[in-house]
Amino acid sequence: MADGRRSLRKVRLSTKPDEASLRELAIGDVVYLDGVVYTGREGVYKRAIAEGHDLPVDLRDLSWVNFHCSPAASVNEDGSFNLNAVTGTASFRFSQWLERWFALSGAKIIMGKGGMESADYRRYFVPNGAIYLTTVGYGTGALLGRGIKRVAAAHWLEELGIAQAMWVLEVENFGPFIVESDLDGNSLFERENAKIEAGLDTVYEGTRPAILRRFGETDDRKDELI
Repeated sequence: MADGRRSLRKVRLSTKPDEASLRELAIGDVVYLDGVVYTGREGVYKRAIAEGHDLPVDLRDLSWVNFHCSPAASVNEDGSFNLNAVTGTASFRFSQWLERWFALSGAKIIMGKGGMESADYRRYFVPNGAIYLTTVGYGTGALLGRGIKRVAAAHWLEELGIAQAMWVLEVENFGPFIVESDLDGNSLFERENAKIEAGLDTVYEGTRPAILRRFGETDDRKDELI
């Protein structure tokens, strides 16, 4: 565009993407997925890594997309599943397991809510040729549910429960997700936060300290967490 802004780009991506497809992605791109996605969060990580249990399925063959999420699901008496919505959960909590998880799973895409620290991208994602996709705000669980064609399996359901089990989902046009980190470890949130930080002095200019405040409360912008 003439003013230097990049137009919004939408991409359809396989859940077994080649390096060229991932290399073409830029932070801020909107991604929709086709193929198979599996859920895996702290329950799965602890069971597979901390406790040493074998993975219930060959993830390298199944899918290269790990979704940090909680499904709105139930199990019918005949063993079939109801799953109409999936809500991303905060990924920064899981960084301690990522190095080993990449080695076990061969994942190329991690998805969740809110991203991770840029240091984690450089340390764990870049050496493994992986990127991070983030959900788009809150309240999108039902929207994402529209892209789920069927539940192929639910592993470790009895051991971990519905929220923590590994759900295997066949998906089509599954999204939207935003590219938060690329193959070089660049972070969309880090870039945009830097822009916000640069303008915070103007926001606070002329304000007076609060008369009443809670213990430990501060109005020093340098103490705020974005």
